[in-house]
Amino acid sequence: MVNPADSVSNLAYIGFGLLMIRQARGHKASDIVGLFGPASILVGLLSFAYHASHTYFFQFFDFVGMFGFCWAPITANALRLEWIRPGARLPFYAAGVAICSALVPIVSETPLPIQTLVALLIAVVLVQELSIARQQRTSSPATQRRLFFLALGLLAAAGLASLADITRTWCQPTNHWIQGHAVWHVLSAAALYALFRFYQQLPPPRPAPERAGASAERDLA
Repeated sequence: MVNPADSVSNLAYIGFGLLMIRQARGHKASDIVGLFGPASILVGLLSFAYHASHTYFFQFFDFVGMFGFCWAPITANALRLEWIRPGARLPFYAAGVAICSALVPIVSETPLPIQTLVALLIAVVLVQELSIARQQRTSSPATQRRLFFLALGLLAAAGLASLADITRTWCQPTNHWIQGHAVWHVLSAAALYALFRFYQQLPPPRPAPERAGASAERDLA
């Protein structure tokens, strides 16, 4: 194992992922939160493979895991905004991850770091939430957002830990227990769980109009 601290810390993603899968089972908002657990486990496994080997091959899949992380809340918000129907969430999620993954070799040929793609995806989540908040001010009571802000705070703290690692402020190769990047793994895994709990309290997506109409016709029949 090339980097024990950065490898083992990925167990946080896997542990939170298993917890989210268990808590999402049978939940009324399972369409919204169902992707969070598998996405977290995907991040943990792919990031573990990269940090345990430090090969370019697994580095690419480490980025794929990060995209999987980001597209879980994007897909949840796409359902809330009615951009997609519940039945389209898996294709929407997979297409988003695939497109971002395809951009990795292109962006790597530019001066921009790959993390720029992740930052843009996080910005998409924020724009989606702002759009939803505006709708709720006029059409429904505001949703409790403390968990959402907690997730943002954890992500900010995780980003600072990652920055400390990148700038070699908190990066000790001989320390196999804790490093800045390992803290990034743990805090960002906790942020994903906080987002999961935030979305879990939301009402389930409304049925598609034609399905609702069909149900009404069956009830009248």
